[in-house]
Amino acid sequence: MRKLGILLAAGAIVGFGEATYAQDNSEEKPDNITVAYSEDGRYFTEDDIPTYNIAEDGTIDWLTYSGFRRYHSECHVCHGPEGEGSTYAPALKNSALEMDYYDFYDVVTNGRKVISNSENSVMPAFGDNPNVMCYLDDIYVYLKARGTEAVPRGRPRKKEAKSDVIREDENACLG
Repeated sequence: MRKLGILLAAGAIVGFGEATYAQDNSEEKPDNITVAYSEDGRYFTEDDIPTYNIAEDGTIDWLTYSGFRRYHSECHVCHGPEGEGSTYAPALKNSALEMDYYDFYDVVTNGRKVISNSENSVMPAFGDNPNVMCYLDDIYVYLKARGTEAVPRGRPRKKEAKSDVIREDENACLG
C-alpha cells in the first residue's frame, strides 16, 4: 500500500481498461493511458502514473468519478465544464494527456505565470487547498479520460465502489 505522502507526491491510480477514442480508433494511444496494474481501487501505467479504468459495461473507477466531482467543484470556473477549456484558461483534458504527470502536479501545486508580448496567463497555486490536493490524482485521471473521450461529457452514470484504502487515505489527508 502506498503511503498518503507518496499518493500526493507521486500519484496513485491503476487500471486494466483500454482507452476508447470517439473519432479514429486507428490513433495510437498515448503512453500515459494504458493500465498496467491496480492497487486498492487505483489504476496505474507501467511507469506508475495514475490512469483510469473503464469496464466493458461503462463502469468507471472510483477516482475518475471522484475527479469529475472535484474538477467541477474547483476547476471548471476557469477551465470550463468537463475540461473543455474557456476563453480564460486552456482545456485541461488536453493538458492531462500532453503534460508529464509531474509537471501537471507541479503547476497545480505551485501555480504558473506566463507573461510575454503575446500571452498573459496566470494559474494560481492550489498547494494549500486540501479540496484540490487531496484529490489531485482523481482530477488528473478524470481529465485523462475526458481527453481520450473515454468518458463523455456529463456526470458518469456507473462507478466502482470506493475502496476502504481510498476512504482511509482521503480521511487522513483531510484531517
